[in-house]
Amino acid sequence: MIETTSLDGSTPPKRFRNVDPNCWDTSVRLADMASTGVNTQALSTVPVMFAQWAKPRDAYDLHRWLNDHIAGLCSKHAPLHSHKPFVGLGTITLTEPELACRELERCMVELGLCGVQIGTHAAGVNLGDQQLRPIFRRAAELGAAVFVHPWDMLGADRMERYWARWLVGMPAETALAITSVIFSGMLDELPGLRLCFAHGAGAYPSIAGRVQHGFDARPDLCAIDNPRPPSEYLASGGRAGRFYADSLTHDPAQLRALVALIGVDRVALGSDYPFPLGEDRPGAMIDAMTEWTSLERHQLLAGTAAEFLNLG
Repeated sequence: MIETTSLDGSTPPKRFRNVDPNCWDTSVRLADMASTGVNTQALSTVPVMFAQWAKPRDAYDLHRWLNDHIAGLCSKHAPLHSHKPFVGLGTITLTEPELACRELERCMVELGLCGVQIGTHAAGVNLGDQQLRPIFRRAAELGAAVFVHPWDMLGADRMERYWARWLVGMPAETALAITSVIFSGMLDELPGLRLCFAHGAGAYPSIAGRVQHGFDARPDLCAIDNPRPPSEYLASGGRAGRFYADSLTHDPAQLRALVALIGVDRVALGSDYPFPLGEDRPGAMIDAMTEWTSLERHQLLAGTAAEFLNLG
């Protein structure tokens, strides 16, 4: 169980989430991987540990400890198997770009991680904002994979019931992050940047047409930082899109729409393991869909993830 309280201890602990051993025990994870046919799993910390509420230096110290831990797990298990069962994504302090770049470099150069996992904003600053650009520029220079997972969802005070923060808030957060990235021009400025958005790109596939129409109807509001139409960042004419998303849509029709939107070469297998909104057997829905060719199936189940993570 994870409990939260005020910094001065004046607020009684409040239950946040029950966590099971599969959150921290690699022997349980390895057993689950074996039973579900998963060869390699990308380890990352739970998003609550983004710690955007903390002082940047304190969050930086926490993230260094978390990153050392993940790198240690990856190194510990690599010699014991015929393949790497674990690869790692670090955590960086988005609220302080200088510290974020410093830890990003350490993750890639010293710790040998594949990249980092970040939130959909930095304490309210959208990802496309210029003040965060040095982080993404350094990620592109280092060849780091950047996995974007929603957290600190907007409108949280209106989503206390019905698990709405997770069911509605997270997809909306991700859609806002993608829209911010596209409209900011960051993908043109940093063509080598590899961004992957969690949960099937959230609500963005459902609003992509609306975003494009808004750009066409009100360029005075939408094209202020980037004159390129949003549709140009999606799959067209057989080309892949300009960003990645994982496959965790929970719906075959939605997965088909996602693949049509950004391309099969940009959709990577996602599991959300070990949490309830994940897929019990990663890839089960893909396997059950008969329309994929063998090449497309391989791409969805392994190929795109390997490319995004630069596993070679």
